[in-house]
Amino acid sequence: MPGGMLRARLKRSSLYTFGCIRPPRESVDEPHEFNGPGFSRHICCNQPGFHRKKPLKYSTNYISTTKYNVITFLPKALFEQFRRVANLYFLLAALLSLTAVSPFSPFSMIAPLMFVIGVSMTKEGVENWNRFRQDLKVNMRKVLIHVGDGVFVKKPWMKLEVGDVVKVEKDNFFPADLLFLSSSYEDGICYVETMNLDGETNLKVKRSLEVTLSLDNDASFKDFSATIKCEDPNPNLYSFVGNFEYEGRMYPLDPSQILLRDSKLRNTSHVYGVVIFSGHDTKVMQNGTKPPSKRSTIEKIMDKIIYVSFSILVFISVISSIGFAIKTKFQMPKWWYLPPDDKKLVDPHNATRSGVAHLITALILYGYLIPISLYVSIELVKVLQALFINQDIHMYDEETGTPAQARTSNLNEELGMVDTILSDKTGTLTCNQMDFLKCSVGGTPYGIRSSEVEVAAANQMAMDLEQHDHDHGFSRTDAGNGSEIELEVVGTPNGVSGRNRVKGFSFEDPRLMNGNWAGEPNKDVLLMFFRILALCHTAIPELNEETGGYTYEAESPDEGAFLVAAREFGFEYCKRTQSSIFVRERYPSYFEPVEREYKLLNILDFTSKRKRMSVIIQDENGQILLLCKGADSIIFDRLSKNGRSFEEATKKHLKEYAEAGLRTLAFAYRKLESSEYSAWNDEFMKAKTSIGGDRDTMLEHLSDVMEKDLILVGATAVEDKLQPGVPQCIDKLAQAGLKIWVLTGDKMETAINIGFACSLLRQGMKQICITTNVELLTQDSKKAVKENILMQITNASQMVKLEKDPHAAFALIIDGKTLTYALEGDLKHQFLNLAINCASVICCRVSPKQKALVTRLVKEGTGKTTLAIGDGANDVGMIQEADIGVGISGVEGMQAVMASDFSIAQFRFLERLLVVHGHWCYKRIAQMICYFFYKNIAFGLTLFYFEAFTGFSGQSVYDDWYMLLFNVVLTSLPVISLGVFEQDVSSEICLQFPALYQQGPRNLFFDWYRIFGWMCNGLYCSLIVFFLNIIIFYDQAFRVDGQTADMAVVGTAMFTCVIFAVNCQIALTMSHFTWIQHFLIGFSIVMWYVFLVLYGMLSPSISGNVYKIFLEALAPAPIYWLSIVLVTVACNLPYLAHISFQRSFNPMDHHVIQEIKYYKKDVEDRHMWRREKSKARQETKIGFTARVDATIRHLRSKLQKKTSLLSPRDPTPTPTPIPTPTQT
Repeated sequence: MPGGMLRARLKRSSLYTFGCIRPPRESVDEPHEFNGPGFSRHICCNQPGFHRKKPLKYSTNYISTTKYNVITFLPKALFEQFRRVANLYFLLAALLSLTAVSPFSPFSMIAPLMFVIGVSMTKEGVENWNRFRQDLKVNMRKVLIHVGDGVFVKKPWMKLEVGDVVKVEKDNFFPADLLFLSSSYEDGICYVETMNLDGETNLKVKRSLEVTLSLDNDASFKDFSATIKCEDPNPNLYSFVGNFEYEGRMYPLDPSQILLRDSKLRNTSHVYGVVIFSGHDTKVMQNGTKPPSKRSTIEKIMDKIIYVSFSILVFISVISSIGFAIKTKFQMPKWWYLPPDDKKLVDPHNATRSGVAHLITALILYGYLIPISLYVSIELVKVLQALFINQDIHMYDEETGTPAQARTSNLNEELGMVDTILSDKTGTLTCNQMDFLKCSVGGTPYGIRSSEVEVAAANQMAMDLEQHDHDHGFSRTDAGNGSEIELEVVGTPNGVSGRNRVKGFSFEDPRLMNGNWAGEPNKDVLLMFFRILALCHTAIPELNEETGGYTYEAESPDEGAFLVAAREFGFEYCKRTQSSIFVRERYPSYFEPVEREYKLLNILDFTSKRKRMSVIIQDENGQILLLCKGADSIIFDRLSKNGRSFEEATKKHLKEYAEAGLRTLAFAYRKLESSEYSAWNDEFMKAKTSIGGDRDTMLEHLSDVMEKDLILVGATAVEDKLQPGVPQCIDKLAQAGLKIWVLTGDKMETAINIGFACSLLRQGMKQICITTNVELLTQDSKKAVKENILMQITNASQMVKLEKDPHAAFALIIDGKTLTYALEGDLKHQFLNLAINCASVICCRVSPKQKALVTRLVKEGTGKTTLAIGDGANDVGMIQEADIGVGISGVEGMQAVMASDFSIAQFRFLERLLVVHGHWCYKRIAQMICYFFYKNIAFGLTLFYFEAFTGFSGQSVYDDWYMLLFNVVLTSLPVISLGVFEQDVSSEICLQFPALYQQGPRNLFFDWYRIFGWMCNGLYCSLIVFFLNIIIFYDQAFRVDGQTADMAVVGTAMFTCVIFAVNCQIALTMSHFTWIQHFLIGFSIVMWYVFLVLYGMLSPSISGNVYKIFLEALAPAPIYWLSIVLVTVACNLPYLAHISFQRSFNPMDHHVIQEIKYYKKDVEDRHMWRREKSKARQETKIGFTARVDATIRHLRSKLQKKTSLLSPRDPTPTPTPIPTPTQT
């Protein structure tokens, strides 16, 4: 029978302790009474048009995550542009250019500004359009909507309205917040996956009201009518209050009847529901925030540089205006040859007014100190950088066909300055899959596959031994050598297997496979172990008609892995009814399977408080058994005296499994007498059917009574399957000096297990768990709770402070309830100080709002760059709150991606995004901006020198077209190539030397020391350009006939020197050359001469004083060419001397690597290369490497103990094998 048919006939509520035989809640609970504001929502079911009218006017189901719309684009985009200080200045200068005091034509000032603003706004518009298209994909998803007469038609989500009746089918997302009416199950049960909302992978059970169970087909909604009164839209995912009025009666509603948008329907053929909240009123959207306007750290610093440049501009303008006023008052009366000024701008009788007018002239004249093309060049460079990120084949996920995407290019360089990463867990770090790897049964360990940690530790120790031998000049190849240390790894590493891998089953041990377990001495214990695997669960089997095998729909990935393991061991769970479980057992004969029926009497389900789960079954012989699995500490406390035979051995194995990063559970059982069970079951049934508030307490007590005097069977070790490459990525990011926090809505135990799996936690790390005292919470004393939490934080901080072991590492673990208080007032700063001093931080059971608040606390409290990464709608808040938001474009919706700044398909791609692209983009943008200010100071100050030299006349030494083309054409292309193609080291080196990344967070290339250094370089260059040219051309013959140089000749010669000097400077700055850089630098210089020739050939009415100046005046003059060589060399000598000195006596990390690569030492001397790689690692206490180092320290200490015990008796001991992590 197909699995779907079977499941549809089951009353699923009978499988759950706290849900079965519960009286209908409508007969017990009274309707809610709404008092006060916040409960005004009124919904008429099956009447969507009713809610379009006033005063209701409820939100449509259309959502938008864009920054602009058609109406707001122009004003908001202009605001974004003119909140940049430089653009404001150039707007003012453009307006002043329309007045008589301007030294330039209006066109030369207005045209560049319009070009810059236009390009930037176009880029913003394109990025906003891309966001709109992604929103449209979500809005255009289809869902079945009731259109009348019992007919359901597929319509886009965006057409959905409040009051609509919808039909959602299996494995589809809910399009809005719905009231659950009925499902394909006759008792109104459905299963919902809320991973997008709270990060939990286990399925949630939702129950409809019994009164709506009859609405179980399309036709039943033909005349359906009801009214809902409930709470107003709010962000609380875990609460809902409302009343449902149907057929003249009122029924109370609670969260168990609400299906939230972006959660997914699982294990249920279909459900019917009514839309309560739509669009931005849904709880998941309420948890989001408006798309923020983010600016990078470098851009903020750049504004300060603009302020400095503007201060210099004002300062020299004031000097110029004072000088002009003095000249006007005292010397102008003697200048009889000057014609009178009709506009009275130059008036010896009112020198003050003349000085003020000249101040405006000077502010415009020296405006080239502030580079107008800087912003547009940066915008263009960032777009091209984003294009390279999008096209990076190493960040392309072949399985899903998804590339990386820079959804905004404004924050490229911020990727290279990240200090803290805040990550979601489910779907981000994990892929929701467990692999059965090892087990311990009857005190005997089974499973020979080595974990990644074990293999890495062995390999690292082998390398260390090899390096030690190399350093001391001897080899360990001689087997008879008394000093030999043998290193062996038992089993195969993960990913290597002699047979076909089964999903969820990585176990390898011939003793248990293919029925061989029957020959083991403890076969009876093994038989019980396999039966617990196959029977102790709540999963549903589904027959795969193509393969003939079964797949399992389990509430948690653990259960799925156990059932797969049971099947592989020969105990295949194949069918379930209301009262029985059927298992196809390959016992007693492995080749003749027998289907056995076990009667299911009770299920005592798992809760985070109980930390265990049990089933009570009756086998074919009538024997009643309680089968139990749970946390080892809980199970061991409940063992009987005669059930502890394997306790010590099992504890030892559990410790080994934990050290290998595996997730463990202990298995036990108990035989029950019929009379004992009957008496207990009577009490249990009474408790389940009771109505009082202590019902759950009574049930828990009766469960405790039954779950005692257990007999230990063994333990399992499953590997919580992380996304591919997650441990390696976290390790590399840790070596790069990044701090990693995990914020998850999952249970604390699950989060801790994931922490171990991805090496954020490790054995020996001291865990600081900050939790809320339950007794204090029940007393409703907020002050007492806060004092208790403060005491825990204070004690933990003191413990961290007093720790003297340099290798000690601390992990902070805190739950959502405690976090609510920890984020308030002064307590949040103490919490943050404690968290900063811990190697890793894990926040469990946190709501989406709390994720955003924690992100804000880290961002504002540390003042450093934060990056948030997640894949679900519950991560939107923190993604938008962080300085950089990264969305994972997996299969669980696109909410996170739509709210993000960058999207990737797998967490592992974050390593390359930051360590490679982040590092490159930071250095490129930093060098580019520094160079921009250098060249503009070098050019702009020559105008000031000339004006002072000519009596503060306001005269420009350069033609207007020279100045217009300087930033836009003649020097822009090389600097753009610097920003796009520059690489201090290759991508492979970035990944091999992750500590290079710290140059960004430490801001080594854009601190004020470096900025002022470049400014001083520009000042020096301007002095050389101006005064050398004045010395060369002043008071001496320039042409063959003895004529001296005029202002046009001097200006053109100076401008040529500036072009050569700044282009040679950028060539010295570059570390990585391609033909593009060579071409663009040469092209810029050639373009200057092409322009000079063409411009000089125009009519004198257009070209003015530069008519044929190059062909007739400059080109024939040798002194012109010699001055270019002399000035260019003189301008660049100091920088050349500086970098030579730095590389020789105080090299930076990348300088050393560059020289090693240049001289090919990485190939010729591999030992030195490995040593440099080891030295370049950032010291860390988290990650795979830290875990391996800890394992190595542990093994070495054991080796030293063995050696010390042997050395007094035998000075030449025999070879001592180093035990593998499996053996230890």
